Amino acid sequence: MTATATAPAHQTTTKRVLLAAPRGYCAGVDRAVVAVEKALETYGAPVYVRKEIVHNKHVVETLRDRGAIFVNETDEVPEGARLVFSAHGVSPAVREAAAARSLDTIDATCPLVTKVHKEAVRFAKDDYDILLIGHTGHEEVEGTAGEAPDHVQVVNSPDEVDQVQVRDPQKLVWISQTTLSVDETMETVRRLRERFPELQDPPSDDICYATQNRQVAVKKLAPESDVVIVVGSANSSNSVRLVEVALQAGARASYRVDRAAEIDPAWLDGATTVGVTSGASVPEILVQDVIAYLDERGFADVEEVRTATEDLMFSLPRELARGLKAAGQEEKRPRRGARTALPVEPA
Repeated sequence: MTATATAPAHQTTTKRVLLAAPRGYCAGVDRAVVAVEKALETYGAPVYVRKEIVHNKHVVETLRDRGAIFVNETDEVPEGARLVFSAHGVSPAVREAAAARSLDTIDATCPLVTKVHKEAVRFAKDDYDILLIGHTGHEEVEGTAGEAPDHVQVVNSPDEVDQVQVRDPQKLVWISQTTLSVDETMETVRRLRERFPELQDPPSDDICYATQNRQVAVKKLAPESDVVIVVGSANSSNSVRLVEVALQAGARASYRVDRAAEIDPAWLDGATTVGVTSGASVPEILVQDVIAYLDERGFADVEEVRTATEDLMFSLPRELARGLKAAGQEEKRPRRGARTALPVEPA
């Protein structure tokens, strides 16, 4: 899935943009957004969505304009109505609450998040203490921890390692939120292992491929960038991490914006090279608006810095796929056509 390339090494006085690739939508986000779009097309409005389907203002506003109704909890949804679970996943308690209201649910949880849920269930069944590296309050963390609340404790950062208490250091495993900084996560693991040498790793990497790929691309372009602009919403964990990664990798400055209109022209004063990327829940149209904004200010030379090529795609949620089949519709993918969808393992 990966291929390497190097960023341009030459120095230049020409104003230019280094455009990260990969950037923007990952397979899990694409699947979740298309699920809501298809549900609206197939069943009509309203379609309810628990929390934001993905963490991006533009996406949420666009779907709301089309008839999606976003709610915080299942008790806000009329009994018997149709409810989509967001890409970040939900706990068993949320599923039970939805069933109690006879809601017709569509599970748009990213399959890579579902994988982490299954890890939590497996290790809890074997009576392990589970250290979940992630951010308290994030929907993904709440959903994963909810799979085994008596076994999971959240570790927010390396600085919290000293506070961790476990029952048996011999039966201890770590798992993680999928959208974290790779470097900070591994530093947390390093410190945990200093305290608990028998700490076990998850069976496979929990930080998703898209999060890692976007961070690698930013690390490549950041040392040559006077400014790195990250397109993404404030509640998007992976977008916020990209700003941090850019600064740690050598960018002189880095800023996050939801859209081009939020760019402060003063950020560009004296800059000759601007790096641009976007979080995994950001549609490409928002990036192109930033490119157009920079072009108007003399940054006309756009060079792509590619560090990986992504071709992964997930099939739509099985509940929706059944509905489309019953309605005589095909599972068409408007953004990632001409690729074979990977089946999603049943929960």
